[in-house]
Amino acid sequence: MKAVRSVAERPFSLILLNNSIYAKGFNLPLNIISVDPTIFTGIVTHFCILNPSIMYTPKQYKMNEHGNIISFMKAYSFATIITVADNIPTATHLPFVVNEAESGIILSAHFAKANTQWHQLTNGNKVLVIFGEPHAYISPKHYDSEINVPTWNYVSVHTYGKAEIIADEYEGIRELEKMINEYEQAFMQQWKNIPMDVKLKLFKGIVPFRIVVNDIQAKEKLSQNKNYNERQRIIDALGKSNHSSEREIATYMRKKQ
Repeated sequence: MKAVRSVAERPFSLILLNNSIYAKGFNLPLNIISVDPTIFTGIVTHFCILNPSIMYTPKQYKMNEHGNIISFMKAYSFATIITVADNIPTATHLPFVVNEAESGIILSAHFAKANTQWHQLTNGNKVLVIFGEPHAYISPKHYDSEINVPTWNYVSVHTYGKAEIIADEYEGIRELEKMINEYEQAFMQQWKNIPMDVKLKLFKGIVPFRIVVNDIQAKEKLSQNKNYNERQRIIDALGKSNHSSEREIATYMRKKQ
């Protein structure tokens, strides 16, 4: 994609989500048919495409707002990484750090070295990372008509990209420190007191990596196909649930009412 320039020049990213282009740094969606390149400034540094053909997502369930997608990924960052080798899929559950950079969305994490799945991150293989946590059973008792069946509400984000293994010890330790800052900043002082030779020994037992995301599919199935009163009854019921996941779904649904 060639560079386009205007009065003030600075790098930006283009993200294509459901037939709209989002220019990071401008915070406005641009209809794909009426895009005027002269309004852009700087150089395109990243182009991320949402491909609706991979994760089954009916139109009313598509999650379009880029900021909401990133917020969800950060809130539910204990995700599942899936790779395929010799037609055999392998999955591992890992905590991720989600960052936005000029190059796009960056996911970072690390495997235990004893987990041989890390070998599948080489040779430019494409990987899938699934972020998904809140979900809830939806009883048909909430609907106006008795001619209905149960279903399930949930939110999920699928991200694709190519992984890069971080071989340098000191760079890998810096990645670990990013994770500490993300999950327990108070531990950082204790971490700083650990001798470097001990840290380097710890590093030998892990394989840190990062993924540059080049494809995102996001879905929020929140009873959008039901009427207002039916959705409100679901929200009221889930909001009183003893299960935190169901209460979280009620919160997501309430935001869309």
